[in-house]
Amino acid sequence: MSDGGRDTLLLAASGTDVVATRAGETTTLSAASLAAWIAAVERRDHPRWVWSDTTTWYPRLLAEGVRVERCHDLRLARRILRLAAPRAAAWDDAPGWDRATTPTADRQAADALFEWETQADPLDGPDDVAAEHERQRAALDGSPDGRLRLLVAAESAGALVACEMRAAGLPWDVARHEAILIDTLGARRAGGLPARMEAAAARVRDALDDPRLSIDSPPKLLRALRTAGIRVESTSRWELAEHDHPVVEPLLAYKRMARLLTANGWSWIDEWVRDGRFRPVYVPGGVVTGRWASSGGGALQIPRALRPAVRADEGWRIVSADVAQLEPRVLAAMARDERMAQAAAGADLYAGIVASGAVPTRAEAKVAVLGAMYGATTGDAGRLVPRLRTVFPRAMALVDAAAQTGEDGGVVRTWLGRTSPAASSEWDAAQRLASGVEAGEGEAARARRAARDRGRFTRNFVVQGTAAEWSLAWLADLRLRLAAIPPTDGRQATTSGPWFDRRPHLAFFLHDEVLVHTPEEHADEAAAAVRAAATTAGRLLFGAFPIDFPLDVRIDVDAAK
Repeated sequence: MSDGGRDTLLLAASGTDVVATRAGETTTLSAASLAAWIAAVERRDHPRWVWSDTTTWYPRLLAEGVRVERCHDLRLARRILRLAAPRAAAWDDAPGWDRATTPTADRQAADALFEWETQADPLDGPDDVAAEHERQRAALDGSPDGRLRLLVAAESAGALVACEMRAAGLPWDVARHEAILIDTLGARRAGGLPARMEAAAARVRDALDDPRLSIDSPPKLLRALRTAGIRVESTSRWELAEHDHPVVEPLLAYKRMARLLTANGWSWIDEWVRDGRFRPVYVPGGVVTGRWASSGGGALQIPRALRPAVRADEGWRIVSADVAQLEPRVLAAMARDERMAQAAAGADLYAGIVASGAVPTRAEAKVAVLGAMYGATTGDAGRLVPRLRTVFPRAMALVDAAAQTGEDGGVVRTWLGRTSPAASSEWDAAQRLASGVEAGEGEAARARRAARDRGRFTRNFVVQGTAAEWSLAWLADLRLRLAAIPPTDGRQATTSGPWFDRRPHLAFFLHDEVLVHTPEEHADEAAAAVRAAATTAGRLLFGAFPIDFPLDVRIDVDAAK
C-alpha cells in the first residue's frame, strides 16, 4: 500500500469507459484501449494498480497478454482491515463493499472481457474506489507497525497469483487420467457404473443378502447394515473398519471408488479440462484463517492417485516443492521458542522433538504437536501435550493463551494481524444464560462446551493463519523471481496463454506446496527461485529468528510422488 502518490494508480469503471487516477490526474479510456494502455504504463512506471476486485479486472488483462507486477485489491483488503485495523467503524457507511467476492467460472472466463459494458459494478465507480482507497490508507496509517500493511500487500499479490494460475492452467494429461480411472474403477459404461464398481456393489449386496439395495443411499445402507447385525451409527470407514464382517472390505472399496468417480471422474474431465489444462477457480482468503479455498474444480482436493496426470508439456518440466511441517515451524518462530526452532533445524521437526527428549518416538511427537495446535485433550494427545509444555514452554504458552482468549470470548490475531471473527450472538447468549442465577447444569455444560470449542478454534487460528501468511509471502516473492527469468527460445506451451507460453510460471498452489511449469532449460533456475523465495518469506515475517523452512523440491515431467 503506497502513500497515494505517483506510485499508485486507481482504476474504476465509468459507464462503458475506465477512469484511471494518479496523484489527482485522471485519464479516461475506452474498454478496447485499456489493456494496451496498462501494458505501456506497467513497462514504464511499474505502479501499484488499485482496483475493486482482482477477479473482475485482471483476467481481462491476462487474456490480452498483459501482466501487472503489483496491485491493491480493495475488497480483499477491506475484509482484513474491517476487523483488524483501528478506526474500523470508518466503513460503517459503506456496507456495499462487504459483498461476497467468491469468483465464478463465468466471471473468470476470457469472454467476460470488459463486462461492465453490459452491467457495471456500482462499487467500481471512481468516487467509490477513491473513497474506499482513502479509508484503507487511513486505517493502515493508524496501525502500530508495518505488519498489517505487509498482510494487505501479500493478500493482493495472492489474488494476482490466483488469476494467473487460472489463466495459465495446470498441465493435465487426460489420457493418463482416464487410464487411472479405468485401472481403479473399470471401463466407463454408458448408463451404468464402471465394471469394478459394479462388481464391488454386487459383493456388498450379496454380503448383506439384499439384491436391490441402493448403496448410494446412506439411510438405506445404514438400515441394511443394522439388519445384518452391524451396529454402526454411520457408514464412515472408521466405524466400518471396527467390524469383522464380509461386507466391510467390498463396501469400503466401493466407497473409495464412488468418491473418485464423483469428484474426479469422467464428468470432471469434461467440465474442467480444456486443451490439456486444468483451470480451477481459486479463492484467496476463502477461509477465515486466510487459507485459500476453491469455488470450482476442487483444486484443493485433488487426490494423490491423480498426480501422474499433472504432466508437463513436451520440452517443459514440473518443479514441485512442499514445506516440511510448516505450521509447527511457524509456531516456533511466532513464540520465539529457540528450543523448538533447534528441534526444527533440518528436514524433520518431529525427529528433532524426539531428540529433545520431549517424547520417545516420532509418531508420538507428531501426535503431541498436532494435539497442541488443535487443542486435543484426550487419548494419546492429551497424554503427550503436557510434555511439550515442559520442553517448549514458549510455544505452548502462545497457543494456550490464544485458546484462553477464545474461551473468554475474545479475538486473536495472526503474526501479521489478521483478526479472528468475533464470537457469535448465539455463543454470547449461551454464556449469559449459563451465568444467570437460575441456570441449570445443562446450560452450564453447553456453555463450557461452546467455550472449549471456541478456544480450540482460536488456538489453531493464530498458527494456521500465520502459516497462510508465510505461504502468501512465498508465492509473492516466487512470482516475481519467475517473471525475471528470460523467456525460452525453445518449445512454447501454447495453451498456457500469451504471457505464460514461454516463461516459467506458477501452475498450482495448495497451502504449503507449489508446482511450477517451466521450460526444460530453466528448470534448475526455477527450482532455485522456489528455494530462495522460501528463505525470503521466512526472513520477511520472522526476521533473524533462526527457523528453517526446508523444502522437498523435485524436477520431473509430472507431479507424481
